[in-house]
Amino acid sequence: MIARNEYLDNLIRFKDKQLIKVVTGIRRCGKSTLFELFQDYLLKTGIDASQISSYNLEAGDYADIIDNKDLYQLVSSGLVPDQMNYIFLDEVQRVADFQKAVDALFIKKNCDVYITGSNAHLLSGELATLLSGRYVEIKMLPLSFREYVSARSDQTNMEILYQDYIHNSSFPYTLELEHPKDIRQYLDGIYDSIVIKDIIARKRIYEPEMLKSVARFLFDNIGNLCSTKKITDTLVSAGRKVTIHTVENYLEALTESFVFYRVGRYDIKGKQYLKTGDKYYAADIGLRYSVLGSKKADDGHILENIVYLELLRRGYEVYIGKTGASEVDFIAINHEGEEYYQVAYTVRDADGKTLERELAPLNSIRDHNPKYLLTMDYGPVISHNGIKQIYVIDWLLNR
Repeated sequence: MIARNEYLDNLIRFKDKQLIKVVTGIRRCGKSTLFELFQDYLLKTGIDASQISSYNLEAGDYADIIDNKDLYQLVSSGLVPDQMNYIFLDEVQRVADFQKAVDALFIKKNCDVYITGSNAHLLSGELATLLSGRYVEIKMLPLSFREYVSARSDQTNMEILYQDYIHNSSFPYTLELEHPKDIRQYLDGIYDSIVIKDIIARKRIYEPEMLKSVARFLFDNIGNLCSTKKITDTLVSAGRKVTIHTVENYLEALTESFVFYRVGRYDIKGKQYLKTGDKYYAADIGLRYSVLGSKKADDGHILENIVYLELLRRGYEVYIGKTGASEVDFIAINHEGEEYYQVAYTVRDADGKTLERELAPLNSIRDHNPKYLLTMDYGPVISHNGIKQIYVIDWLLNR
């Protein structure tokens, strides 16, 4: 079992705090395992097993738990009086009006509540209203490259491991599978599970093939500007009958289920968010290869995807940057300020034009925030008038 320390530390830090801990993320990214790791931590710190109640609400054992009253009765009947109870509700969105049961448990002085969900819809609507200000969201992703490497016995060639990472997937369980065929079959199962359980059933979609077409388009256009109109026009030109409204609904469904992340643009000079020109990045590149097969990918855009996810893991709010007519791949914002990132697979060529082109957008920014150029070109950190060029493998490993 891989120690997901960054996420585990979050749960430990919020333990016994008057907040509902909500762990969100794509299916099979490790949310249930995280709960197991945290429960082991509780036991090691002296918490008795009777104080820990864990329910996977997708399991057949709980098929008859259909609404908030059933859920509250199930959990409350097992509480230990006069002791702190640690309650874990996995995939809680399956239960109708679950937020009412969660709120009723939360207000008890001896309940510390932890829930997971595989859909961003979990934190919208009634839940956001009912529990506003009383929960903290921990956004979970599949394995980082550093976590992936830590689980591999042979660490002699990091670039080979990087290729394994993007082709074999960052979903934790794929590390247990030795053959590419088995990995593809497992990823197909995850993808079908998300599409069928989390999207088609919940959104009542009657054209699943159209939904899959939209997903295929996004996987095939990672790192490219993707307007709803562009996607609609592409599908229509291929003979599919679809409206912009339908495509918008499908895009919302795919991002709510954490299959993709929508990244908006920010005008650096004008200091304003732009309404057009979004990009989409996948939660796992292995899914891309599973869906599109052996179709050639743009190595630079795949690397962009990996960098974007890593910035999310490090707690940044991330946007595409616009500076005049140029574009900066990412503006990363946290409580300390802004950072700028340009990503290129390589900048090595005979005349130096590629390096010049990649540095130009960063050089056009006149503020003094940190600027980075991340590439797969092996070597020490190089400074280009204050812009640090870093070997991206080192950056991903936090070296």
